[in-house]
Amino acid sequence: MTVGVQHEQPGERRMRSKMLCVYPERKITYSFLQYYDAGMGNPVQDPAFNVIPKNSTCFIIWRVEELELVPLKRDDYGKFHQGDSYVILSVSEVDKPAGMDDLPHPPRGPLDIHIHFWLGSQTSTDEAGVAAIKTVELDNMLGGGPVQHRETEGWESKRMLSYFKNGIRVLHGGVASGLTHVTDDFQPSLYHVKGKRTTVVKQLHKICWTVMNDGDVYVLDTKNIIYVWTGRNSNNMEKLQGAKFASTLKQEHGGSQVVVVEDGLESALQDMERTIFEKFLPLNNKQVIPASEAPKDEAVVRRMCQEMKLYRCCDESGTLKVIEVKNGPLSQSDLDSKDSFIVDNGQDGIWVWVGKKATRKEREEALRNAQGFLTKKGYPPSTQVSRVVDNGEPPEFKTLFKDWRDKEQSKAFGRQASSTKIATTVQTKFDASSLHSKPELAAKTQMVDDGSGQKEVWRVNNFELEAVPEEQYGEFFMGDCYIVLYAYLHGSTEHYILYYWIGNDASQDEAGTAALKAVELDDKLHGRAVQVRVVQEKEPPHFMAIFGGQMVVFEGGYASSFDGAGARNEGRKSSYMLQVRATAGLYTKAVEVDMRAGCLNSNDCFIVTTPLLTYVWCGKGSTGDEREMAKTLSSKRGETVIVSEGHEKEDFWKALGGKEAYASSARLREEIPTHLPRLFHCSNATGVFKAEEVINFSQADLLEDDLMLLDTWDTIFIWIGQKSNKEEQRAADSMTIEYLRTDPAGRGKDTTIIKIKQGFEPPNFTGFFGIWDNDLWNDNMTYADICERLEEACPGATVLVTSSSSSGTSGRRTYPLATLREKDPEKLPPEVDPVHKEDFLSDGDFKTVFGVDRNEFESIPQWKKNNLKKKAGLF
Repeated sequence: MTVGVQHEQPGERRMRSKMLCVYPERKITYSFLQYYDAGMGNPVQDPAFNVIPKNSTCFIIWRVEELELVPLKRDDYGKFHQGDSYVILSVSEVDKPAGMDDLPHPPRGPLDIHIHFWLGSQTSTDEAGVAAIKTVELDNMLGGGPVQHRETEGWESKRMLSYFKNGIRVLHGGVASGLTHVTDDFQPSLYHVKGKRTTVVKQLHKICWTVMNDGDVYVLDTKNIIYVWTGRNSNNMEKLQGAKFASTLKQEHGGSQVVVVEDGLESALQDMERTIFEKFLPLNNKQVIPASEAPKDEAVVRRMCQEMKLYRCCDESGTLKVIEVKNGPLSQSDLDSKDSFIVDNGQDGIWVWVGKKATRKEREEALRNAQGFLTKKGYPPSTQVSRVVDNGEPPEFKTLFKDWRDKEQSKAFGRQASSTKIATTVQTKFDASSLHSKPELAAKTQMVDDGSGQKEVWRVNNFELEAVPEEQYGEFFMGDCYIVLYAYLHGSTEHYILYYWIGNDASQDEAGTAALKAVELDDKLHGRAVQVRVVQEKEPPHFMAIFGGQMVVFEGGYASSFDGAGARNEGRKSSYMLQVRATAGLYTKAVEVDMRAGCLNSNDCFIVTTPLLTYVWCGKGSTGDEREMAKTLSSKRGETVIVSEGHEKEDFWKALGGKEAYASSARLREEIPTHLPRLFHCSNATGVFKAEEVINFSQADLLEDDLMLLDTWDTIFIWIGQKSNKEEQRAADSMTIEYLRTDPAGRGKDTTIIKIKQGFEPPNFTGFFGIWDNDLWNDNMTYADICERLEEACPGATVLVTSSSSSGTSGRRTYPLATLREKDPEKLPPEVDPVHKEDFLSDGDFKTVFGVDRNEFESIPQWKKNNLKKKAGLF
C-alpha cells in the first residue's frame, strides 16, 4: 500500500474556472485560480498537500491565507480564529483514536479518513470557498474515499472535537484583509469555558458581567493576573478545564499569577487582586445570567425514525433534481450505486451518499448540493453536513440503517474498510478463566464466565416471586416473567448478575413486577449486581450458558388458561411439540409450537410428546447439536422413538393430526450486521430525551455524575455514575427504551438491556474501553478534593472557593436562595444538609436574608433562629 502525493509536472498550465460556493446565509459566485492538467483535465495537486506523509497515519491542519492553503504550525493546533477558514485531514486506523495526539505511524489495518473544513463566523466568503474547494481537491487526491464534513463555528461535530483532547480555543481576528490581524500585541480577554468532556473555549467580544452566566466557567486574562471565575452552578469538570486553560495561558505569558475565585466570593479577594479584577468586572455592576436562562450545552436530540427522509439526487438534464424517496426507517437496499442520495436526519445532520457509479460532477458537488438543500428546507446554517461515498461509510452513517452489512473493501489509502472486531458470539470453545484478565474477549463473546456458577430462579406470580424447583431450571413459559440470580467468583470476590426474562405473552404488569423485584434483590445485595433485561428470542449467550445451553420455552403460563388444575401444577401440557434449533454460538433452544405437521421444518429437530410416547423427528438439514439436544430432552419424557425425515410411520403422522406440507427448503445463512460500539451521554433533564455521542471514547468519558449508554447493537449497556441525577437513575430503563424507540435504524424495543452501576462493571462491558483502570474512581472526590485538583492544575495559583468566615462552612459551596428553598430533600443539591440550609448561602445572601452576619446569627437563641429560617423559607 502506497500513501503519498504526486508532484506537479512541467508543461501543466493554469485554467481559470468559475465556481459556485454556498456559504451560510449567503450564496455568491466568485472566481479563483484552479490548476488543471492540460491533457487530462484533472486538478493538479496543491503543493500544500506535500506535507502528507507516505505509508502513515497523520493529522494535519491547514489555514486559508491569501486564498492559498498554508500548513498550520503544530503549536497552533486547537486554536481557531473567527476570521479564518481551515481544512483538517485525519487519517487513522479504523476503531483507533484519531487526532493531534496520535503520532504518525505505519497502519496495521484498514484506514478511517475524514476531511473537515471549518468556517469561522467572521471568515470572508472567498476564504470559505477556497476551504470548500480544497477539500474536494484533497478528496480527489486521496481517491475519492474520505468522508467530508462541513464545520461551522460554535456547531462543531463531535468527531471534530474528539481530535482535541484538551478542547479547542476560538479566538478573535484572522488573516483576511479587512479583519483584525493576528498579532502578538496583548489585549485583555474574557474566555467562556464550556463542555464536560471536550472543552470549547471561546473568546468573548467584550468583558462584562452581562455576557456571563452562573452555570459556566470564565477565564479573565489580564496578563499579569489570570482569573478563573467559577459559576455557582457550573460542574466540577468545567472548573478543572478552566483551571487547565488558565495554566496554559500562564505558560504562554510567563510569570502570570492565577487566581481561582468562586461566584459570590469576589469581595474576599486580596486588595491588589480585587482592584485589578474590578477594573474589568466591577462588583457593583455584577448581574450574571441565571444558568436556567442561559443557552444549553449542545446535545443531539434523537428524532423519531419515521421523521428521517431519503432523497435521490440526479442531474440527467443538467439541472439538479432532488426527489423524495421515502421516510425512515431506512434500508441499505434503498441506496443505488448509480445515483447520489441525501439522508435528511433534520437537527441531527444531513448526509450525502455518493454511489460508486455516480458521475464525477455529482461526487465533487455533493456538499454544495447539500448546502443548497439546507437553504431550500429552511434549516439553520449550522446544521451538520457530511459527504460519504459508496463502500466508505463511517459508523455514524451506517447506524441510520436498520440492516447495514459491510461489503468487501480494499485497504488502500483512498478507501476505508469496516471493522469486524465486535462479534455477537464465538463459534469455538474458550478458556473461561481468562475472561476477567482479557476483558476484550469477554466483550467480543459477551461472556463473563462459562456459566458454571451458582444460580437461583424465581417466577412472577400474582405480583410476587415464587421459587422455581431446581429440576425445572431452564424451563420457561411464554406468558410469564422470571428472575435469575447468577453468582460467580473472580479471585476471592463474588460477583452477581440479575437477569429478568420477559416472555412474549407476558402482561405489562408482570414485566413491571419483574423489573421492580430485580431492583429489590439488587438492594439486598447492596447494589452490587448487574441488572440485565432479557426478552424472549433475544437471550444473550451467557444467559443460555448458565442453563447448559439447553433452554426450553413452553406456551402458556400463569396468565393463560390451561387444560386443568393438574396440568397447571405440572407446568406443561400432556401433549405438545417443541422445535429444537441451534442459536448463534454453542447453544441450542427448544420452543413450543403448534402440534401439527405444517409446523415442521427440514432444517430443525422436533420433539413430539404424547401421553404414551415421545418422538424425536430429525430434519435433513438439522445439525448434530440440535439432534443431541432433542435426544437429551426427550430422554426425560419417557419412551422415545427417533424418526428421520422421509422415514416417518403412520403413528407419527397420526400424533400430529395427519400429514401436511411443511417448509423443506434449505434455510439461508443468517447474516448478522456488524456495528462498532458507540457511547452516548443520556439525559432527560429538560423533559426531552437527549443522547449526545462521545467519539473515540475511553473509560475517562464515564463521569461520576452522568448516565451513559453503550450501544453494541445486540446489547444496550446503561452505566450509572455514583453521583448521577437521582431522577435520571430512576428513569434509566425508560430512557433506554426511548433510545431504542427513536433509533433511526428502526430497532425494536426487545434488544437486551444491561444496567451497570459504577464500580461493578463486568468484563463484557470493560472490554469495549481498551485499558481499564479499576482505581480510576477510588478517590471519590468531594468538592474539597476538586479545590485541591484546581490548585494542582495551576501551580502557584490562589484558590478562593470557600467562605472567609470561621463558622464551620469551610469546604462547602454556596447556592442561591431560590435553590435552597426547595422543600423536597431529594431535589436539593447532593451536598446540602436539609436541616442547615443556611450554611450554604453566600456571605452576602446570608446577611440580606437574616439581617446579621454569621457570627451574630450564632449568638441568637435556637427558637429565634428557627423562626428566622421559617420566615426565609429555609426551615
